[in-house]
Amino acid sequence: MRNRRLKRISLAALAISLIMLVYIGRLAWLQLMPGSAPAAALSNKTSRGGWQRLSVQQRQRNLVLDSGRGDFYDRNGAPLTGETYSSLAMFPVRNDIRGEEADLIALSRILDISKEQLMNMWDEVREPVFWKKAGELQPLRLSHAEVSKIEQLTLNGIRVLPYRNRYLSAFQPKHLIGFTSEHPEWLLAHQAADLEEGKRKLADQVGGSGLEKSLDKLLHGLGPTSVSYFMDGRNAPLHGLDVRITQPNNRYYPLKAMTTIDLRLQNEIEEYVDAHGLKEGAVVVLDTRNADIVAMVSRPQLKPGRFATADGTEWENHAVKAFAPGSVFKLVTEAAALEAGVANQHESFYCSGEYGKYGLSCWKDGGHGHVTLQEGLAQSCNIVFATIAERLTPAQLKRTADALGIGQQAGWHREQAFGPFSEPLRLLEEEESGQLFAAAKRLSTGGGEVQGSGELNEENGERGSGELSEGNGEQGGGKLREENRERRSGELSEGNGEQGGGKLREENSERRRGKLTKENVEQGRGMLRTKKVGQGSGGLRAGNGEKYSGKHSSSASDAATEQAAMLAAVDGGTLAQSGLGQRDVRMSPLQAANLIVTLLNDGRVMEPRLLTEIRYANGQRMVKLPAQRAQARGRIKPATAHALLRGMAAVVDHGTGRSIRQGLWAVAGKSGTAETTRAGIDRNHQWFAGYGPVKKPRYAIAVLVENQPPGSSNQATRLFRGVMDIAARLSSTVE
Repeated sequence: MRNRRLKRISLAALAISLIMLVYIGRLAWLQLMPGSAPAAALSNKTSRGGWQRLSVQQRQRNLVLDSGRGDFYDRNGAPLTGETYSSLAMFPVRNDIRGEEADLIALSRILDISKEQLMNMWDEVREPVFWKKAGELQPLRLSHAEVSKIEQLTLNGIRVLPYRNRYLSAFQPKHLIGFTSEHPEWLLAHQAADLEEGKRKLADQVGGSGLEKSLDKLLHGLGPTSVSYFMDGRNAPLHGLDVRITQPNNRYYPLKAMTTIDLRLQNEIEEYVDAHGLKEGAVVVLDTRNADIVAMVSRPQLKPGRFATADGTEWENHAVKAFAPGSVFKLVTEAAALEAGVANQHESFYCSGEYGKYGLSCWKDGGHGHVTLQEGLAQSCNIVFATIAERLTPAQLKRTADALGIGQQAGWHREQAFGPFSEPLRLLEEEESGQLFAAAKRLSTGGGEVQGSGELNEENGERGSGELSEGNGEQGGGKLREENRERRSGELSEGNGEQGGGKLREENSERRRGKLTKENVEQGRGMLRTKKVGQGSGGLRAGNGEKYSGKHSSSASDAATEQAAMLAAVDGGTLAQSGLGQRDVRMSPLQAANLIVTLLNDGRVMEPRLLTEIRYANGQRMVKLPAQRAQARGRIKPATAHALLRGMAAVVDHGTGRSIRQGLWAVAGKSGTAETTRAGIDRNHQWFAGYGPVKKPRYAIAVLVENQPPGSSNQATRLFRGVMDIAARLSSTVE
C-alpha cells in the first residue's frame, strides 16, 4: 500500500517536473533565440530583454504622430507635403473612469455630436486613435479656441496632440508627388533585410507612385514619432506617468526633397483646367533653358485613400503616358525630311484634298492648293506631310525621331548608383517610352526567328497596331473615317477639321515588307541603342503602373537584327500614316513639351528634371541632381530647328492656331488631333504643344485632352492659351 502511494507521488512529481521543463524551455527559446519570430518583433537585433519591453508595452498605448517620412518642397521652398495641426486623440479607457458628466457633454458639443454618440464611439476604441468625422480620411482639425476648451476639461484618455498630415489640405494631391500606403507584401518581398534589422516595419507607409515611390528608400526616414499613454491591466490610466513622446534623436532627419515645381503656377493651372472641364488629359510646363518641370498636371484627379480598384488606373500620371500625337508629330516628319535633304522649306506642293492612295485625304475640303513646306506646317496639310514621309526611308525617320528624343523615356535618370542611391535612379518610374513603329512580329531571318519587343497597350482606348493582313501585308490600325472628318466653315482650326492618319485601303500596297536586306541590317546596326532594347523600338508598358523594362538581347547583333526587322516591316502606307502622327506612333505630353525645348536649344535634347537636390533636416545638402543632357543619339542641325520654330510661329500667326494669337505673350506651336476608340466608340485625342513668349522663350507647354467626340473643337488649343497667360501673369508679378 505504501509502495503504491510512493509510486503515485513519484509519477506526479515527474509529470510536474516535465511540465515545468517544457515551460522553462519555451521561455528560454523566446528569450535567447535571436532568430525567432517573437525576437524579431521585440528587438532590432536581439531578443534579450524583449519580454521586459513587452511587459511595458502591455501597460501603454501608442499613437503615431508623425511617420518621420521626408517632405517635398517647391523651387521656392514652399512645402508640397507635410503640415502639422492640433487634433483630438482618444485612448481606450473604461467607461466608468472617463470623467465627469459635464465634461463629457462639453466634449460632445465641441465634436458636434451627442454625448451618447461620443460614448458609443469611445466604447468601440480598442487602440489609440485620432478622432475623425464620419466619412473623413484625415483627423479632425481643431481651432485654437477648441484646443483651449478641451484642455480645460478633466477627462481620462483624451488628449490634444500634434498630428502630421502628409498631404496638405490647401490644394489637391499631385500625380508627380504620388501617394503612400501600407504595403506589407512589397516590404516582405523587397525590404526583408531592413525588416529583420528593425529599420522598417510592416505597418510603414510605402511610396505607391511618383516621387514618393522612386525616392522611397531615402524618404522613409529613421522611424516615427509616437506618444505613449500608460494604463494598468484594467484599462485605467496610471496617474503620474501621463503621456510620453518617443522620437528619433537625429538632427539630419527627416530629409527635404527640393523639386523644380512652381507651386503657385501648378495650383493655378489645376484650378484653370478643372474650371474648363478637363476630365482626362495632362498639361506639362517646362523651363526652356534646362527642361526643368515647372508644372505637371494630370487628370482624372489623384485621390489617395479613395481608390476603388488596385489596377493602377486611378493613379496613372497621364503626363507620362504615351498616346497617338496626331499632327504634333509633323514637326518630327519635317525635321527628318530637312535632315535627309528630301525636301526644303520653299519647295511647292499641290494639295487637291486627296492623296490618291492608302485612302488618305486632307482635312480641308478641296485641299490647300499650292503650298510650300512651311505653309504646309502652318495649315497642317496632310498631303504635304504624307508626301515627304514617303520620300524618307524608315531608317531616316527613325534616326531623326531618336535624335529628338522620341521613342525613349525622357525624364531625368542615372543608370548607375550615385551618392546615397545604391541603385540606378529614374525619377519618373511610370514614364512610358512611346514609339515610332510597332515592333516586328516573328520574322524569319535565315538564321532563326526574331521576336518583336513590346505590344501596344490597348487599355488606354487606342487602336492597336493590328495583325499583318494576308492580302498585302499592311497593318490595320489608324484608319480615317470619312464620316468623322471635322469641319467648321470659315476656320482652319485643326481641332475642328484635321484628322491624322487616314485609312489604309487593303487593295493598295506599294512597298514590299518583311524582307531583311543587307541594307536594312546595316541601318539597324547604325542606330543600335546600347541600353535597353525595346525602349527605342517602341514597347509600351502595360497599363497597370508597373515599370517597363526592355530585355537585353544576347548580343549587339541580335539587337541590330531586331531593329532591322522592325524597319523592314514598314511600307509606304505605314510611312505616310506615321508621318502624320497616327498608326503606331506614340508620344507622352512630357516628350511633346521636351521636343519643343529641344528645338529651342538648337537640337540639344535635355532630360526633364523634377528634383534639384535632397537636403538634410538642418539644411545641409545631401545630394545634388544637376540638369543634364540626354545620352547622345545624334542631333539635328540648328538650321533645321530654326526652320521648325518659324513654322510654329506661322501656325499661330495665320494657320490652324490663329485663334490663340491674342494673349499676354506672343506664342508659337503646333496642334494635333489623333483618332482613337474607346469602348468601340470613335474618339479623338486633342493636342497643342508650343512655347512663349516667341522673342524670348521662357516656357514650353504641352496640353493633351483625351477622348473628345469627333467634330468637337480643339480644347487643347484653348487650354494652351490659358495656361500660357497664367504663366505670363505670374512671371510679371515676380519680375
